Amino acid sequence: MQIPGADVREARAVLIAGPTGSGKSALALALAEAAAALGREPVIVNADSIQVYDGLRILTARPGPGDLARAPHALYGHVSPAKRYSVGRWLADAAPAVGGAAGNRLPILAGGAGLYFDAALSGLAAVPDIADGVRGAVAARMEAEGPVRLHACLAARDPAAAASIRPTDRQRIVRALEVLQGTGRSITAWQREAAAPLIDPSSVVRLVLSPPREVLYARIERRLDAMLDAGVLEEVAALTALRLDPGLPAMKAIGVKEFSGVLANEVPLEEALAQAKTRTRRYAKRQLTWFRNRMADWTWLDPPSGL
Repeated sequence: MQIPGADVREARAVLIAGPTGSGKSALALALAEAAAALGREPVIVNADSIQVYDGLRILTARPGPGDLARAPHALYGHVSPAKRYSVGRWLADAAPAVGGAAGNRLPILAGGAGLYFDAALSGLAAVPDIADGVRGAVAARMEAEGPVRLHACLAARDPAAAASIRPTDRQRIVRALEVLQGTGRSITAWQREAAAPLIDPSSVVRLVLSPPREVLYARIERRLDAMLDAGVLEEVAALTALRLDPGLPAMKAIGVKEFSGVLANEVPLEEALAQAKTRTRRYAKRQLTWFRNRMADWTWLDPPSGL
């Protein structure tokens, strides 16, 4: 398969970003098979912050058994939904799979977590683990007050960090505040002590999948419809039966709240499905905005036909 800017013969690694539903997993598989045919040793490494959680294979559209049989995969469903996962943990977990990108190995990182890609290419500050109570409190404030208000709070307490973060960037605002509260030190101070990157940025293929908006939205709707036939209600029932903290990232995955309402006979299935589609479209739009702001120099392309 010929992909513009995606020569896998000499690349140290391939990075595939894109909004949810854009075809990242399918492209990763196609490139892995092309690389294997050239004598490389591909491994597809998950770079999605929700697909790491166990028990959400259908809801998060993780690769299924057939896909897993076609190429080695790493870091899919390896974290308990009862845990909080961080960029730092992901870097540590990804290191063995990436293996320094040496020899014939070809890591193919695919996902929608822009911060994971940033950390892989630029390194990550050695920030101590933030207590769950602090992280949960900041996340709750974001839900209640929104990004603009919390950015103003950050600007008052840590002007240097706020100056480098857009007022609409929820993830980075939350991270800056939780680091400040958890360590008593600005995230910018920690960043000056960043560790070496996971992947040498030279000779790396960097792709962003960006289908036309109407195509992307149609793919999202079809995927959510297919989840019902695949057993997503049973999957959500098993997750909710664990009675986990609703503030945990796994419990905030799009569809958990909506389909839990169906199971509790509080919301009709059609309404819950429509709500999940709307939330997913909005999430995809936010992802694309983030990618445009932070990945403008990557190779942008429509998903190849057939993927």
